[in-house]
Amino acid sequence: RLFSRAEGVKPIIRAMHEGLPFFMLPDMDFGAKNAEFVPFFGVPAATLTAPARIAAATGASVIPVIATYLPNYQGWKVAFYPRWENYPGTDVVAATRQMNAFIEARVRETPAEYFWTHKRFKTRPPGVPSVYAAAGPNTLSLQD
Repeated sequence: RLFSRAEGVKPIIRAMHEGLPFFMLPDMDFGAKNAEFVPFFGVPAATLTAPARIAAATGASVIPVIATYLPNYQGWKVAFYPRWENYPGTDVVAATRQMNAFIEARVRETPAEYFWTHKRFKTRPPGVPSVYAAAGPNTLSLQD
């Protein structure tokens, strides 16, 4: 079942209590609402806290899943990583930071496959200028 952001989190939690698995792409910029600014490639990024909040509300395990291309684009390799122990813990911001660090590490493994056309850093903390306006197109670097 697909869930609309407009529905909020309650239908997701209800479905999970019914035993349905839930999959989300948490590295998209959906604005500052229900998000925290945590580092992603060293840049504060508005990151949804929903994965941590949903895990806390349902007791569900978080099992990261990453899909990468097979050589010569002959299909996909889907990797299921070990479930995160003690996630989210008692600190939603720390859990969200942990999630971004995991995603960043996977992106560094296969940077050409990341969805760079999504403006991941579009939403800025108050008073912080746009990374896109200052840098221009295609100049955000993966350098540490």
